[in-house]
Amino acid sequence: MPPPAQTVAGGSTFDKMKMGAMMGSMVGLSIGAIFGIFSILRAGPGPRGVVATLSQYMLSSAATFGFFMSIGSVIRTDSPLALPVESRLTALKASSPYMTLYRSRRQVEVQVKERP
Repeated sequence: MPPPAQTVAGGSTFDKMKMGAMMGSMVGLSIGAIFGIFSILRAGPGPRGVVATLSQYMLSSAATFGFFMSIGSVIRTDSPLALPVESRLTALKASSPYMTLYRSRRQVEVQVKERP
């Protein structure tokens, strides 16, 4: 069975923001459940009850993580670090001393890999 076709574009910035918010919310729900259960076991549920206290921990954690992950996804999408490695290297000047160092190290790596 052949592998699925790979796409270069990952969607619009808004789609990436939504994906970051969803991932952050899922992580936040998990972390909120862990810390909420620990807090309830340690200090008791309080006057509101177990379910209300646990849901408050989970929802506040999910909102916080989701918010920051969505912002991080947008920043990562717009940053030059989101480019593939090859396009970042071609963006460097060829006469740069760092580029010369990179090329010499890369040649050594290739030579080491080619040895039997």
